[in-house]
Amino acid sequence: MTDASLGLLVAVQGAVLATLASRLAGGRTRRPAERPRPDGLEGPGLTIVVACLNEAARIGPCLRGLRAQGAPVQEILVIDSGSTDGTRELVAQAAAADPRIRLITDPPLPPGWIGKAWALQHGTTIATQPWVLGMDADTEAVPGCAAAVLGAALREGFDVVSFAPCFDGQTAGERWVQPALLVSLLYRTGAAGDPRVRPDRILANGQCFLVRREVLLAHGGYEPVRASFAEDVSLVRHLAGASVPVGFLDGSRLYRVRSYQDVRQMWREWGRSIDLKDAVSPIRRWGDAVLIALAQGAQLPLLLCLAAAWPELPAGPTRSALLGLTLGLLAMRLGLLVALRGNYATRGLAWWLSPLADPLAAVRIVWSSIRRPRRWRSRTYS
Repeated sequence: MTDASLGLLVAVQGAVLATLASRLAGGRTRRPAERPRPDGLEGPGLTIVVACLNEAARIGPCLRGLRAQGAPVQEILVIDSGSTDGTRELVAQAAAADPRIRLITDPPLPPGWIGKAWALQHGTTIATQPWVLGMDADTEAVPGCAAAVLGAALREGFDVVSFAPCFDGQTAGERWVQPALLVSLLYRTGAAGDPRVRPDRILANGQCFLVRREVLLAHGGYEPVRASFAEDVSLVRHLAGASVPVGFLDGSRLYRVRSYQDVRQMWREWGRSIDLKDAVSPIRRWGDAVLIALAQGAQLPLLLCLAAAWPELPAGPTRSALLGLTLGLLAMRLGLLVALRGNYATRGLAWWLSPLADPLAAVRIVWSSIRRPRRWRSRTYS
């Protein structure tokens, strides 16, 4: 390898490191994880909306967690899209024990809408309280979760705010691959709780998504993002572009989520939207894909190549700079893994070895950027 080739690699590595350092710098002063408020919160009322379709295997813990919520929760609307697996019966049982719970069947899905966005639109429209908290059927909220998220929104002055979860019940395969995919999001957007994140890069999480109802409806509800497979990120960036105060905070102490059965389902389902293609322009999407390919996909192979070819490389400051930058990027990756430990109920060896899955994560981002999903949560879209 020539000095010119080494110099080019140094320039690329330096640009990648500078980009990531800029995006993640605010993580040092990010807001701490929100704490639950089991004593409740007096003030404006809140409606919880759960969109579901054939969630019998997962909705039990969700309903149990929602029933444990006190003030300000006034009603809990479960918007079902025609489940046939026993979901409706489970919701009916919960409703018999808690009069706040209502089972509602949403109208037929209009052309051009993704099912979840349509269910949330319907739930938000019929909600009677000034604040609406969307919770996914695979979540389990701790007592005081709803009071904490509303308290955080009022404290920070947000009209829209969502919360990062604590991942629970993952298989060893998921604990190896999923953190690498999660890091790809942070490399593209910044850390949860960082107030410096640009509106067009802010992240969101629909698993715990709080909105001021009148503000959301004034901006069209979910209609502007009706065709998005990443409706949470698409919506929050749409609203941020309209100068609505939005935020993304750490909710790892407020609720847990068990999204997938195994690593194959996680790779297939989450991987379909992990590129955020519906929330960014094609130029931004491919720019981010290149960044992930360089920052996550290339670092371990490059380090191995440097180790193998070190004696044959031209000696001098360029060679040393390349090694230093590569080690710096890997150290940043390990530091980010440590910072995320609170978002996982179980870690173990597979979790600590997840940086080895970074090349796979890069491949998934690129592949997802190429293909648009056709099937999502048992529904097929044209």
